[in-house]
Amino acid sequence: MLNDLKLVMLENAFDRYLDFWHTDPAQYDALEIEINPIALELAYRNYLLWHEEDKARRTDVDDSAIATVKRAIDKLNQQRNDLIEKLDEAIMEELSKTVAEPATEIINSETPGSIVDRISIMSLKVYHMDEDSRRDDINAEHRERSQHRLAVLKLQRFDLYTALGQLLEDYQSGKKRMKLYKQFKMYNDPSLNPELYRTRQQG
Repeated sequence: MLNDLKLVMLENAFDRYLDFWHTDPAQYDALEIEINPIALELAYRNYLLWHEEDKARRTDVDDSAIATVKRAIDKLNQQRNDLIEKLDEAIMEELSKTVAEPATEIINSETPGSIVDRISIMSLKVYHMDEDSRRDDINAEHRERSQHRLAVLKLQRFDLYTALGQLLEDYQSGKKRMKLYKQFKMYNDPSLNPELYRTRQQG
């Protein structure tokens, strides 16, 4: 069954790991929490990506430092997309073991892996909006705005978690057919990005 993939209670697991990573990011899988290892690695890549994106917005450092950050962002984005596909492949494989080929052609526009990705990103937003609401250097208006946004983010994440659970149920019951969708990111591929292969040809 899909429950064996440990995709339940992602909100709580991601929250606990985010608390941990912000104190010891090197040990990304050290907590004893029942969670899918691919989903956890995906969440970790989003954690790293979030903080690299923050660095990219700095204006007090040399452009070469920003270029280094941008390259790190490209690499993490590629890893993130690879992990989304890997998670979808694991779900598809588990479905093939336990669920008969569905008669329906109804599909979902978003895969489970993409929803898990969005939940992990939403968890990052929840973490940092909560952090912002607790700052000592903000006024009451700022704090109230951040607290309101935090409540909205938590609701949106709950909706995503509910949608994921419903989608997995639809797959297991045969109400929907799961399909794999490949991203085929071109910008990191030297054979597909014209800025890269033209430079190589000229060299």
